[in-house]
Amino acid sequence: MAVTTVDEYLETLDPGRRAAMEGVREVILAHLPEGYEEGIQYGMIGYFVPHSICPDGYHCDSKQPVPFVGLGNGKAKMSLHMFCLYVDPPAVERFAAAWKATGRKLDMGKSCVRFTKLADVALDVVGEAIAAAPVNRFLDVYEGALPEKIMKKRGRYRMG
Repeated sequence: MAVTTVDEYLETLDPGRRAAMEGVREVILAHLPEGYEEGIQYGMIGYFVPHSICPDGYHCDSKQPVPFVGLGNGKAKMSLHMFCLYVDPPAVERFAAAWKATGRKLDMGKSCVRFTKLADVALDVVGEAIAAAPVNRFLDVYEGALPEKIMKKRGRYRMG
């Protein structure tokens, strides 16, 4: 049976991983701009732009809200899927430089940061990256990265 809430997800983790995931989650929630929601998305803890703000949803699957950040537990490592960086190459460069300046090793693909323990994570850098992407700004960058043929089918939605 698949989990449907964040609490259920966290309950499935062993105590060490749960503590690490909860530590990262605290930072995300403390820096998450207004308008994003937390829930289960793609089998992990997700932070996303709800359909109430962007009814068209995610361009790959319009039934899904637009993903912003995902926090997952993998077999070998935990992961922080920073979709907010994936669509914003300059933000990736700033993020990587700030992370490396902390002296911590960055294990990152295009936008997925992998870690084995909470001490591996540059929490201040994660918080800054999340706080730097209010919903309207994130949607502008996200939609700006979409091909024109997809954008013609989408509306423009903004908060307040």
